[in-house]
Amino acid sequence: MTRRPKIGLALGSGGARGWCHLGVLSVLDEMGVEADIIAGCSMGALVGAAEAGGVRAELDAWARALTQTSFLGLVDFRPQSGGLVAGEAIADVLSDWGLDCDIGALARPFTAVATRLDNGREIWLGDGPLLPAVRASIAIPGLFTPQFIDGHWLVDGGLTNPVPVSVARARGADIIIAVNPNAKPSGRVWVPEAQGSGLWKTLGSRFTEMLPEGWQPQPPPEDVPPPPQGIDAVNAAIDMLTEYLRRTRAAADPADVVVEVDLTEFSTMAFFEAETAIKAGRAAALAAMPRIESALSNP
Repeated sequence: MTRRPKIGLALGSGGARGWCHLGVLSVLDEMGVEADIIAGCSMGALVGAAEAGGVRAELDAWARALTQTSFLGLVDFRPQSGGLVAGEAIADVLSDWGLDCDIGALARPFTAVATRLDNGREIWLGDGPLLPAVRASIAIPGLFTPQFIDGHWLVDGGLTNPVPVSVARARGADIIIAVNPNAKPSGRVWVPEAQGSGLWKTLGSRFTEMLPEGWQPQPPPEDVPPPPQGIDAVNAAIDMLTEYLRRTRAAADPADVVVEVDLTEFSTMAFFEAETAIKAGRAAALAAMPRIESALSNP
């Protein structure tokens, strides 16, 4: 008797762009495609955990309802803790839906990817408590506080494996559908018009209030355009590095299908504009549908 090929999902990193995974998964639902194995990196880990735990609908509704005001209500501004904000609240939404559990208790096999801060090594978190694993995977350097697990400080998995195809394959997937929220078909990495959607101004003002008197930043000269806000330059640099890394890893270990979602003009910090990213994910998945169908019919 022929064994049915196992389908793997590799959900990539991208900050708020990772909400696009919800749109991609909605199209897979309509196609009747259900993954047997899920690997997620950064926001792909958050969405992947919700998918593996059967609460994606709850996460989708929560993401769509998130506003800038409500997102700022989740922010625990602690620059002394290793990041601008403590990121527990974003991952902890999973606990509201019963996922404060071990990874092994999820309905489907799931692995989150993180990076050791001390030596830069990729870490696969496929067992143990779920919430710390997700928090580690989404810990964007300089933004979210690193997570301490098993004696090591861990940060965003996108620094080592931004679209974790290799993880899904190692976990036993025969056919892998990967989702890249950071597609760059135009070659542009940083779009000034997409800076932070006002969020950096709010966070920046909070940070400025904490500075000693006389340390407040001075406005640029009139003939010089405003500099990138907050850590937009850092985010752009991470985009450059992770895209190079993704291409390098994909050349050696390609997915069967890659859903490329172009959200270059969408800020990685626009967590409260999920609807835009979800629609982009749906559009990209619909465009990829013939390739997905072909891969599944010719394993």
